[in-house]
Amino acid sequence: MPGPSNPGPWPKDVGIVAMEVYFPSQYVDQAELEIFDKVSTGKYTIGLGQAKMGFCSDREDINSLCLTVVQKLIEKNDLSYNDIGRLEVGTETIIDKSKSTKTVLMQLFESSGNYSVEGIDTTNACFGGTSALFNAVNWIESSSWDGRYALVVAGDIAVYATGNARCTGGAGAVAMLIGSEAPLVFDRGKEDNLINSSDAFVFHSPYCKLVQKSFARIFLNDFLQEPSPDFSGRYAGLESLRNLKLEESYFDRDAEKALMAASNSLFTLKTKPSLLLANQVGNMYTPSVYGGLASYLLSASPSELVGHRIVLFSYGSGLASAMFSIKITKDLGPKLNKLLENLSNISKNLQNRVKVSPEEFDKTMKLREETHNRAPYTPVGSTEGLFPGTWFLTEVDSMHRRKYDRVPLVQIPNGNLQQTGDVK
Repeated sequence: MPGPSNPGPWPKDVGIVAMEVYFPSQYVDQAELEIFDKVSTGKYTIGLGQAKMGFCSDREDINSLCLTVVQKLIEKNDLSYNDIGRLEVGTETIIDKSKSTKTVLMQLFESSGNYSVEGIDTTNACFGGTSALFNAVNWIESSSWDGRYALVVAGDIAVYATGNARCTGGAGAVAMLIGSEAPLVFDRGKEDNLINSSDAFVFHSPYCKLVQKSFARIFLNDFLQEPSPDFSGRYAGLESLRNLKLEESYFDRDAEKALMAASNSLFTLKTKPSLLLANQVGNMYTPSVYGGLASYLLSASPSELVGHRIVLFSYGSGLASAMFSIKITKDLGPKLNKLLENLSNISKNLQNRVKVSPEEFDKTMKLREETHNRAPYTPVGSTEGLFPGTWFLTEVDSMHRRKYDRVPLVQIPNGNLQQTGDVK
């Protein structure tokens, strides 16, 4: 993929040119975790809508996740690191409060000689990835833009203490290449009836059932703004809620159930296809909503996706949120096909993961807790099951410096695996 041309007076169709998604190669089954945690059957799987949860051993950290997703995006799209003029990371998984994950990623740029790359780490709970994305778009649309791509990386490892919250963990990273003349274009327009004006809704997903409740909330907003609601059709059964005030609805469970029931068919059509990764990997924090975007793009053929308008809602517990929309280009050309082709490995990687027992999962979580920030430390987890091209931690020295290596991408003819170098 060639780099962009020199910047003109205003870049056209700024958006996502390419995407890459990474999640761990092992998972725990949520139904088995229910038994292990001695909770009621269906609490995690039905009550929260979760099926599997990806997690990291002591071989992976936020740096390795981001190294993996960045290098894979560069390789798959035949890019040079010289094509990148801005690199920004959104994460709330902190290893070092002074050395950013972006600093670690810059080591991938060394051989290209590209040391002029703007951007920093952005932290604001689960909103950090979206903040980094907005910064990248604003950079391209500003006088600071030098004509190169921006690269946004959102990554996190979500781990909770033993108890009912642990099932809402997860881990992963998403890298997005931002540029002009993109196949996924950031929309400048606004519409009144949100559900009617959009083909899909993608939400940050701590757990899937909350997403369904969020969609019902949009449904309520449209309902209250509708001058003549169709009580024999879309809004059947909601007559008693016609004069409901928003501030009265927040803790009204009867209203919530009625709205979820009434909006279920639209939710199934417009949002459920985006929940593949949320259901199978869990809460990835900052990349969660973009994992939802990738899931939606995998849910239909390219010819069915062209021209679709996708509304995304991102928020973080640090009291920051944004709703914005993306339009898929109407041109079923090489850029859109390439973006979708590069995401097609997600389903295969989900199937090729290794299931780990809840007992082993629990031991791994205890090991991570006990060794967090230990120095010196040599990881003990196996690297055999890691996906090809995955970066992993090899050592933490006495000065807390971390060293990484990469699982080979290819197998050479004599049967030996080809190594790819290391990062500190």
